[in-house]
Amino acid sequence: MNVVKRCDGMSRRDFLRVGGLTALGLGLGDFFHLQRAFAVGARSPRPTAKAKSCILIWLDGGPSHLETFDPKPDAPQEVRGPLKTIPTNLTGVHISECMERTAAIMDKIAIIRSMTSPLGEHNLGTQYLMTGYKPTPALAYPTFGATVAHIRSQSSKNASEDALTALPPNIAVPNFTGQVSGNGYLPSATRPFSVAGNANKGNKNEKGGFKVRDLDFYQGIDMDRLSQRRQFVNALNAFSSAKDAGVPTISDPELERAYNLITSPEAKSAFSFSDEPQEVLNRYGTGGVNEIGLSCLLARRLVERGVPFVTVNHTGWDTHQDIFQLKERYPTDRNAHLPSLDRALHALIQDLTDRRMLDETLVVVMGEFGRTPKINSQGGRDHWPNVFSVMLAGGGVQGGQIVGSSDALGEFPKERPVTPSDLSATLYTLLGIDPSLELHTSDGRPVRVAPDGANVVSELIA
Repeated sequence: MNVVKRCDGMSRRDFLRVGGLTALGLGLGDFFHLQRAFAVGARSPRPTAKAKSCILIWLDGGPSHLETFDPKPDAPQEVRGPLKTIPTNLTGVHISECMERTAAIMDKIAIIRSMTSPLGEHNLGTQYLMTGYKPTPALAYPTFGATVAHIRSQSSKNASEDALTALPPNIAVPNFTGQVSGNGYLPSATRPFSVAGNANKGNKNEKGGFKVRDLDFYQGIDMDRLSQRRQFVNALNAFSSAKDAGVPTISDPELERAYNLITSPEAKSAFSFSDEPQEVLNRYGTGGVNEIGLSCLLARRLVERGVPFVTVNHTGWDTHQDIFQLKERYPTDRNAHLPSLDRALHALIQDLTDRRMLDETLVVVMGEFGRTPKINSQGGRDHWPNVFSVMLAGGGVQGGQIVGSSDALGEFPKERPVTPSDLSATLYTLLGIDPSLELHTSDGRPVRVAPDGANVVSELIA
């Protein structure tokens, strides 16, 4: 499989390695081990949770707002670009011609057209959008998924050993962007667990799914041998912590959870599509760059099983050349970026609606910035953080609206500018987390979940 690279030369490889997992269960055991290490201030007031979970569709590289959610059909040709626009089911609202399925469900969707940031470099822009904080060398901030996983873990200390607890609370499909650590100052247990497996559509007799690294036994390791090694590790843990010979052997609860993930058919079944109706598979699609359709289907299956945060990482939006390739890379191409995103997004929202999950599942579509208003000499668009768009649906979001606007050329906000800090306060509020809640660094320094001064975009909250 080819590795997609952005203009900064960085590959989309996941930095999270859980090697040796099935040999001893130690890799994922470490992953879970620090989930209870930090207190979260349970006495802090918390908003009423509208969203139980969040699916963040991250368009890595910087998607063009002009080719997606904020087209400018009346602008000069060098601004409006090669794509046309289509009306949505909201009077007077148009979006890209490549998003006809999404246009049909705009009544369920809210679009912020006035996002603005000063950071037009991939790494810095990614950190700002995924954390709500402008990056600083003094402190690495956690991403939304890590913060949600950390806070939610505090309320599930007595969870039973089933698929809901075996699955990590913060999962990236197929991997996480390498531009941020994921957990920042929070324990490493909150980092996104990278599926890092292959999406496949199987053959005529198999519906396929995701073959996930480290969820199968290594050669020479079977259930009996794994159980023996687990018992041995538990005995070592008890021996090292015992103060006298009378202390009984106590299993390590984090190792137990790692063991549960490896050996739980229910947890592993989340990554298989064998129980999905063929109609559902067809709606999501089986092609597309990075299999975004199958990635969104897996995201739905994960939140359905209680995973609070899933990031779908969709690469290849760094379009410095030939912006038209977002629509098609060759005649009759249905798997270019925009058609694939449209198909996957529509299928996900419709699927969540049909399963009565949309009201409790927040769906967010965004990237690190937008693209320049004018087409460059290579037929593409360059980095442009001054104004761009973010899409939201479900999870307590008031759909059927446009928040803010950009000017006639899509250069700057015209009305209601919204910063990434404001967005972070809004997302946390929708997820039932007080933006002013304080977490703590390893040396005890208090840090707000969202920056001081961040304002909730109240129009978005139903």
